Amino acid sequence: MDHERLEYFRGLLQNQLDELIEEALKTVNGMTNLKDNFPDPTDRAALETDRNFLLRIRDRERKLIEKIKEALERIDNSTFGICEVCGREIGEQRLSARPVTTLCIDCKKKEEVREKARGL
Repeated sequence: MDHERLEYFRGLLQNQLDELIEEALKTVNGMTNLKDNFPDPTDRAALETDRNFLLRIRDRERKLIEKIKEALERIDNSTFGICEVCGREIGEQRLSARPVTTLCIDCKKKEEVREKARGL
């Protein structure tokens, strides 16, 4: 992959990373600054349900942040866009759709077939 395309993906990944970190900070600030005192148990339960849902979303985003950081490292060490299994180049359409991917479409399909066979 040429330098220009790598820089495009670096910018894309960095923007995603910045947005996710900003959202995480908003969540932390929102949860630590709230003065929640609901005398009604139903209101309190609704708040707790909403918080749990938000925390599950943020946990998924935390995992994505780690994948983005790993992808940025792969750009730095010139392994970005190369399949970890077969060593072939990952198509740009796949990278555009999922820039954190580490598998080409063929290897990913094989992995999904194996997972389905194991019942995962």
